[in-house]
Amino acid sequence: MIKRARLMGGFAALLALPGAGAWAQIAAVPQPPVAVQLPPPAIVPPAPIVLPPPLWDPRDAQALLFFIQGIGSEGLDPADYDPAGLIAALQLGNPTLVSGAATDRFNHLSSDLAFGHVRGDDRQDWHIPDKDLDPARQALLLQAALTQHRVPDALRGLLPSHPQYAALRHALEVTPATETAKVNRIRLNMDRWRWLPRDLGDRYIIVNVPAYTAALVEDGVTTSRHHAVAGKISTPTPQLSALATGVILNPWWEVPKSIEGEVRGKAGYVPFKDATGKILRWRQPPGPKNALGQLKFVMPNSKAIYLHDTNARSKFNSQVRAFSHGCIRTEHILALATKLLNEGVTIDGIPGGVEWTPDKIQAALTIQKTVQANFPKPLPVYIVYMSSAALVDGTIKDYTDVYKRDGKAIAALLDQKPADAKPPAAKVVATK
Repeated sequence: MIKRARLMGGFAALLALPGAGAWAQIAAVPQPPVAVQLPPPAIVPPAPIVLPPPLWDPRDAQALLFFIQGIGSEGLDPADYDPAGLIAALQLGNPTLVSGAATDRFNHLSSDLAFGHVRGDDRQDWHIPDKDLDPARQALLLQAALTQHRVPDALRGLLPSHPQYAALRHALEVTPATETAKVNRIRLNMDRWRWLPRDLGDRYIIVNVPAYTAALVEDGVTTSRHHAVAGKISTPTPQLSALATGVILNPWWEVPKSIEGEVRGKAGYVPFKDATGKILRWRQPPGPKNALGQLKFVMPNSKAIYLHDTNARSKFNSQVRAFSHGCIRTEHILALATKLLNEGVTIDGIPGGVEWTPDKIQAALTIQKTVQANFPKPLPVYIVYMSSAALVDGTIKDYTDVYKRDGKAIAALLDQKPADAKPPAAKVVATK
């Protein structure tokens, strides 16, 4: 009763305050219940399901071990795949332990065979995607290898199929291990082939910057080879791939911003302006003085690099041909383009017509009208950096490492850090 009296007294005091009538009205009206707004429950993603490794037959694990121990013949280091750890697991005889150890090594090795041991920035200006292996395919590959008991075959199937890789592999086999600098350079260029997609296509153009060459390859055979001029040291040509869909005949040259100061206001260059008269860029019209010559390839890519003709053809006679701002000047490119434009198409097995005959191409060049001519069959272009090539007899052809990329890449291959830009010490790997 005392508590109730105090409560009523307090309420009476409240009503005695100014404006207390409103309080009284509110108190007299029954109030609906107020729903409490709770914060939404936090969405917690389910934990990923980690499946146990597939069960390995000891014979398959032993086959994997032998493959690792002989991986030096592919220019890789067996120690990178810890054969000793797999031996220890096999000796313990625990199936779970063996399966885990073997799966880890299979995944590590298959990734290196598909993509190369050198990764990321150590490749230096590399922009060629390689989708040869992803986690899903890797898991399927392993499962099939274990089901069929063909682990070595599954791993060999990831190696480059290009004849040059096989030639380098043979060169590594016949080169004495004591010639460490030569061995490391061969191993690096084998790894560079692993950086590329395993299947380059039935028809493609491949540009090797250190060799200053561009080659058309059809069904594995080089059908034409051209001298090329690549980027100078201050403007190196990146490594990339692009799909060539045609050529621009009598092209305008859109002067890059980086060198605009060299041509601004000079005779033979035209300013491109917006509606207000502001100069957006400088261009060079078609003609005998055009830096792109008579044509350029249409091959869109993020680096704006393409193959083109030149008005300075004497440069093709130089032994070192690093003169461009990054693009590839290609000797006899008109003959190459004419061949690609005249391949024709087949419809239901019947040869179709050719739009750009040699006569039509020459007529377009003569009138100097800018026009795009599309290839009946587009083809990929790969721009790579192979500092060594191998002949069929195992002889090595070394090219000048014009952009000084080998040292850093070899250090990464050997899992070392380059010291003062000097060639890293060799890590001798058994190759036989």
